[in-house]
Amino acid sequence: MSSQTQKTILLDHGSGGLASQELISSLFLKHLGNKVLSALEDSAVMENQPGRLAFTTDSYVVDPIFFPGGDIGTLAVHGTINDLAMRGARPLCLSLGLILEEGLPLADLERIIISIKDASQGSGVPIVTGDTKVVPRGKADKIFINTSGIGLVADGLEISATRAQAGDKIILSGSMGDHGITIMTRRAGIALAGDLRSDSMALHAMVQKLLAGLPEGTIHTLRDPTRGGVATSLCEIAGSSGLMIEIEEAHIPVRAEVRAACEILGLDPLYLANEGKCLTLVAPEIADQALALMQACPEGAEAAIIGTATSGNPGRVVLKTTIGGTRVVTPLHGAPLPRIC
Repeated sequence: MSSQTQKTILLDHGSGGLASQELISSLFLKHLGNKVLSALEDSAVMENQPGRLAFTTDSYVVDPIFFPGGDIGTLAVHGTINDLAMRGARPLCLSLGLILEEGLPLADLERIIISIKDASQGSGVPIVTGDTKVVPRGKADKIFINTSGIGLVADGLEISATRAQAGDKIILSGSMGDHGITIMTRRAGIALAGDLRSDSMALHAMVQKLLAGLPEGTIHTLRDPTRGGVATSLCEIAGSSGLMIEIEEAHIPVRAEVRAACEILGLDPLYLANEGKCLTLVAPEIADQALALMQACPEGAEAAIIGTATSGNPGRVVLKTTIGGTRVVTPLHGAPLPRIC
């Protein structure tokens, strides 16, 4: 049966035969086609460019696959681009690997592919190679996606958690917890007042503006606080750098809707996943300049300086609370929000 009349994914779509070819031409190339991808070669050959290669890969199994603010497709594109951006890389291209469950509605697949197209085109990072596999009903959950990305890091640029320095100011690019709490409430069928939406977005354009607008060597660390949230990412930075990190609760942006949902569900927004935020550690003398550059970008409009790295107790993260106390922040233990990406 032609894929034009079939309404769900069949095992034949993963056979490599006619059904596979029809799926590729009528859906994937229809929305994602470009000069490199449309050649349908076994690998993509990219033009050589100056700089050092950055390479990353990630897999996405989020449940539900559609949610306010995005879907599994936008998440895959943005997440991989952001992993490159956190090393200061300029993303060049992405791969797209799909594992589809037999019975997945083709309409849902096309909706996801259109989201991938929009996210790819909107960020200026093309999909240049890909693969599709189909597994029997019950052997997966609708759709899993793997994306890999290649980017270029300018010669001499070194951004790493190990390069954080005592005195560095810590900037969070916007409100935390939006993605994690959106997935949690959507999965649980909880309807809350307000506009709970995932923050899924690509951050590479903002990072490149920071790199271009700040003195060389003043951006020391970039990290996107995805699984485990801001708390876990800061603990990782403190551990890698051998520094102590002090953050101030009053300065950390959290949307009222997220805070209210966390209070109802007994969750701490510090540990909730983000998919469109970054932590930036910069030299103290340019912190205000960095903050202004970030706030001038739509991705960083709500950015705030939330703390400082010090030479105190190595590897420790301390939160100064709004009531004047302090508490030690530890990495996430367990998985209160499974399959959030």
